[in-house]
Amino acid sequence: MIPFLHFGPLSIPTFGLMVATAMLVSAYVLQADFNRRRAQLQSISAKNEKDEGFLIIGIAGLAGLIGARLYHVLESPHDFFADPWPQLFSRYGFAWFGGFLGGFIALVILARRSRIPLLQFLDICSPAACVGYAIGRIGCLLSGDGDYGIPTNLPWGMRFPNGLVPTTETCVQQGWPANCRVQPTPLYEFFIWLAIAALLWHMGTRFLSRPRANGQIFCSYLILTGFARFLIEIIRINPRSFFGMSNAQAASVVSILLGVVLLWRIRGESHEGGKMHRAAS
Repeated sequence: MIPFLHFGPLSIPTFGLMVATAMLVSAYVLQADFNRRRAQLQSISAKNEKDEGFLIIGIAGLAGLIGARLYHVLESPHDFFADPWPQLFSRYGFAWFGGFLGGFIALVILARRSRIPLLQFLDICSPAACVGYAIGRIGCLLSGDGDYGIPTNLPWGMRFPNGLVPTTETCVQQGWPANCRVQPTPLYEFFIWLAIAALLWHMGTRFLSRPRANGQIFCSYLILTGFARFLIEIIRINPRSFFGMSNAQAASVVSILLGVVLLWRIRGESHEGGKMHRAAS
């Protein structure tokens, strides 16, 4: 793969380049969602700014990167506290769930600043979050940073001999030939997360014409991405810690359960509100 692009003395990491691209594209998606909801948002006195999508993605993206870095280094606390600074400021090693937590905290604060109900705000941000994650995974693919999967004989299997984490080492550890191919899991995630983004966008379109209770798109995001990440982890080489699951799988289970419980509560409150409204009329 191509961990770095070289322009004379300048070396640009492809992972960082794709993260920047992910933030830019997701900002356009978020801005488009704000624009199509403009009348609805103005009706609740939300700030009428033309570039709020870019501001939100900039702040949430930075918070997500910080959260992803901290979660990654704290997964191995002994190694981190033995030599913290190089790990904190390394260009490699980011954890999905840490990025989710960091970005979520930022979005909670930004929702309050924008005077938009939190669940509605999270609904708006969900498709853009999927798009950003999908494009960011292409950065993992290009850099060969070890996010690939187990050895495979499938025709679309890939080799990363010059990646940041060469497949030659992984294949030997698994008892396979050094030149074996592996599952290109970042590519799987790219297509899956784009499909989820399209589905969430379609849900938003339907809900604009037939309003539903806020939060259902966000709950679908939690459930669908949780299932997708859990399944991807089955064919990825990661240490197992919680009941035979990787850290990412455990986080995925939390995401799924949170989405299911929150969706059940939202629909229950919406149903009760509907019954009270019919009784009053």
